[in-house]
Amino acid sequence: MEIFLKLFVKNKVIIGMIHIGALPGTPGYCGNLNSVISNAIKEAEIYKKCGVDAIAIENMHDIPYLNGKVGPEITAAMSIIGYKIKQTTSLPCGIQILAGANSEAIASAFASGLDFIRAEGFVFSHIADEGLMNSCAGELLRYRKAIGADHIQIFTDIKKKHSSHAITSDVDIAETAHAAEFFKSDGLIVTGIATGSTADVSEIITVKKAVNLPVMVGSGVTIDNVECYLEVADALIVGSYFKIDGIWQNTIDPERVKKFMDKVEKLR
Repeated sequence: MEIFLKLFVKNKVIIGMIHIGALPGTPGYCGNLNSVISNAIKEAEIYKKCGVDAIAIENMHDIPYLNGKVGPEITAAMSIIGYKIKQTTSLPCGIQILAGANSEAIASAFASGLDFIRAEGFVFSHIADEGLMNSCAGELLRYRKAIGADHIQIFTDIKKKHSSHAITSDVDIAETAHAAEFFKSDGLIVTGIATGSTADVSEIITVKKAVNLPVMVGSGVTIDNVECYLEVADALIVGSYFKIDGIWQNTIDPERVKKFMDKVEKLR
């Protein structure tokens, strides 16, 4: 928890998500990387202007996702975007590279001066949209050590969205949280069943009681439920709600972000 508090100055952190446009080599790529980069920077500037505490980037538009690995063109592009956003905003910044490309995310964060990654499949196995995802904690933390990136925090999804957990149905979320803590996660993320779906408050409370790690909400946060989540979680990752009409594929709506952060400031 100490390293988490050093990174984020304010209590009850709001992390604004930037869904990077489709990158080179993916089916949705527009053919203009400069446009993808400039759009990401514009969204980062909106977040800073509206008072968001931190930023995370992910290659959400790169559908369909590869399982566990991406091409070097994706890692390179995400590194450039991460560097430019960090330099533009000076805010704490993190990265997720879908799907489950966690070593690539560490490499990108290290190269671009980012502060944290969001990692899928840290402990146990699950069936995701992309297929079977196995645990990666041992390999990932050894890689972080090998490249001298111990300062980059690893926030890990548990019982993650867009997945079936039938394989581990006899392992409840508290046990999963314990395992992630034992395997040296820097923070835990609790989500709903899909992007934009609300997380179960009772699960957040259960996880919070089970570990001595920061616990974050990773989906479904809106201006209408932010109060109940702020009461129990250490940080909220907000993406879909900040978009026009609350749809993740759309661009960020500055007015939605401002109203949301105004309410957060009152609650804090």
